[in-house]
Amino acid sequence: MHFSTKTDIEAPVAFVHAALTDFDGWETAALRRGAEVTRTDKLRAPGPGMSWKARFRFRGKERELDLRLTEVEPEARLAFAGNSKMLDGTMSVEMVSLAPHRTRLVGHVTVQPLTLGARLLMQSAKLARGKIQARLNKRMAQLALDIEQRYASTKRR
Repeated sequence: MHFSTKTDIEAPVAFVHAALTDFDGWETAALRRGAEVTRTDKLRAPGPGMSWKARFRFRGKERELDLRLTEVEPEARLAFAGNSKMLDGTMSVEMVSLAPHRTRLVGHVTVQPLTLGARLLMQSAKLARGKIQARLNKRMAQLALDIEQRYASTKRR
């Protein structure tokens, strides 16, 4: 199952890339939401091969996810691969500079079932595709707003 979304951000592509690659910030945000996040690689600098193990509660059950950064093109693209007991997935985020202070963010998410239970879950998701797409669009818009606010606060200084 594949989903995609796009939004425009009033910030330069370099600032957007820096915000998206602030992996310590993402780890902290996940911890604040109740997830347990552990970095599992030994890399000293951010780049392909970075990996995390996350544990979180979703729909009343404890879930585990292994996530790894598979691709980084500075100011152009980030790609991740994730897997759990039931699902495999990929996510990519592309950054396109529209103007000096405007960036388009395009996200793609693909999820594939690994078990019979996951196949049933995917059938339910296909029926709720519109709701899932609306939630993804809303999350992407919120991310864009957060980045815009951070950029605006750096300009005021």
